[in-house]
Amino acid sequence: MSDSERERKKIVFLFSDTGGGHRSAAEAIIEALDLEFPGKFDCDMVDFFKEYMPPPLNLAGPTYPIMSRLEYLYKLWYDISDDPDRIRVISSSLWPYIRQDLYRLLDENPCDIYVSVHPLINIPLLRAIKKKGIQKPYLIVVTDLVTTPAAWYTNDADLVIIPTEQAVRKAVRANMKPEKLKIIGLPVAEKFRQMKESACEFRKELGWPQDDVVILLIGGGEGMGPLEEITRKINDAKLKATLAVITGRNTKLKKSLESENWDIPVFVYGFVTEMPKFMCAADILVTKAGPGTISEAMIADLPIILYHHVPGQEEGNVSYVINEGAGIWAPETDHIIEALADWINNPEKRLKALENAKRLARPNASREIARTIAEYI
Repeated sequence: MSDSERERKKIVFLFSDTGGGHRSAAEAIIEALDLEFPGKFDCDMVDFFKEYMPPPLNLAGPTYPIMSRLEYLYKLWYDISDDPDRIRVISSSLWPYIRQDLYRLLDENPCDIYVSVHPLINIPLLRAIKKKGIQKPYLIVVTDLVTTPAAWYTNDADLVIIPTEQAVRKAVRANMKPEKLKIIGLPVAEKFRQMKESACEFRKELGWPQDDVVILLIGGGEGMGPLEEITRKINDAKLKATLAVITGRNTKLKKSLESENWDIPVFVYGFVTEMPKFMCAADILVTKAGPGTISEAMIADLPIILYHHVPGQEEGNVSYVINEGAGIWAPETDHIIEALADWINNPEKRLKALENAKRLARPNASREIARTIAEYI
């Protein structure tokens, strides 16, 4: 082993594929660490549910899409767990069942610092760290925007990085010490802030018209929501626009949309790995209120029309976007069409929302988080 390899510090990122935002947040921070401190750190990502939790907790990832569709159950869980005292009771009740797995996680992943991008591991793992006498920094990067669940917050962590001023209220309710909070933003991949000047080239590459308003319609990695209905209504309204629909892993929806003859230009895509390119080439985003997607859109200078939110956890995201003038809440398909027509026919309204989105954007968040991690090491 060379001297340079011995000097490299080890960072373990704790995440879970319960929604795409946790993995992408960890990847964005790792990318920023490599850019800010090339060759200085070795980073490992640990999916703690999948790799270390006993049944049935190890199925949290694959069952998440089903649970998120059962909104009444999701809301019930959110309401029950969104209390600092209750979440500690839940954690304590699980402790006898999961403690040996937590000890194994720590034994198999020694490092110089732990960075969590998921709310459900922090309280139990910090208990395990204390029991084992491990003296390493533990940082939490909150990946919800506003209505951040109480499980994110524990004063046992060295620092909790939060994305917005609005999230401070939830942290205070969870009895966080102010000196353990730092507002930075949501970590987003570097490409989102680099690509806007290449919008024309991307449109040419994608085959999109250069002079049309391009509407980008997405439903997350699973292609959730009424994407087919929205597509048909936009087409029937004959809006003076081009529509690009990303169906994610919903292959059935992709085939259905591709088989239609549309009256306006419609481009259909499945799961894509170059979302920065699509966002930077578009003019309007129609999406559910996921925190990562909202943050990415703001960095990409995209005004937003929100049509759905996960109960509880994403409700604050809607008010954040609307109150700050960066977008429109349109929970019904007809409302989406009205909002799109208004922005297309009155471009000054869309440009005003775009300016507000740019104002809220935190394009340097990933790099600032990387520098904060480096300071703790």
